[in-house]
Amino acid sequence: MPASALMNVMMTAARKAGRSLSRDFGEVEQLQVSVKGPANFVSAADHRAEDIIYKELLKARPGYGFLMEERGLVEGVDKTHRWIVDPLDGTTNFLHSIPLFTISIALEREGQLVAGLIYNPISDELYTAEKGKGAFLNDRRRLRVAARRNLNDTVVATGIPHRGRPGHKLFRRELTATMEHVAGVRRTGSAALDLAWTAAGRFDAFWERNLKPWDMAAGIVMVREAGGLVSDLSGADQMLENGHILATNGTLAKELLPVIQSAQDTAV
Repeated sequence: MPASALMNVMMTAARKAGRSLSRDFGEVEQLQVSVKGPANFVSAADHRAEDIIYKELLKARPGYGFLMEERGLVEGVDKTHRWIVDPLDGTTNFLHSIPLFTISIALEREGQLVAGLIYNPISDELYTAEKGKGAFLNDRRRLRVAARRNLNDTVVATGIPHRGRPGHKLFRRELTATMEHVAGVRRTGSAALDLAWTAAGRFDAFWERNLKPWDMAAGIVMVREAGGLVSDLSGADQMLENGHILATNGTLAKELLPVIQSAQDTAV
């Protein structure tokens, strides 16, 4: 279906930043042979992508505010609209030349998420969603969450807390509990990509803790517009506030959420 004016603004910003990241990704692959490594270069690539997105969105919607991974909160004259942006979700993958990373852009209107975009510039897969208008891949394929109803048949995605993050012991308990009920568990290294793939039905579910709003805002819109259910890990709608998320279809949520919660009950 033809993209709306709003989505065209988001797509233009994402594709322009994506070209920058694609060029930098090629450079990172060459830098892998250096002793020092490409970490500083990747940080610069992240900032370049955010600068591009910020300038493009500001030009198109001058009064809107921003919540961005690098800039943080930027107040706008228009207090009813706010962009939530992650210019490079999957930085560790990028650093190691793994082509699983995304640009994530969401729009919040009067406190409600109304549009989301997730773009992998390497695969050129562009996921878009607007509230009440559905979710799409590359403006052509309508996205629907997987229809599986039996938890034993599912492949679910998660994020593993890395060094310096809290919750390692609890995660191990949640993973052990979940593995007893599902066909497989996957980890891509990008929460936004996990949510996009859940919306597309590639994953049956996704859960993770301690995320930032820019990691999941676009994906929340995506999964909901693909017919899925999104909640925090208590079953409430406080994902952006507490950083915990479960995304799946309504049937599986009733089975998977208690499994994850059972690990919380036994955590010490």
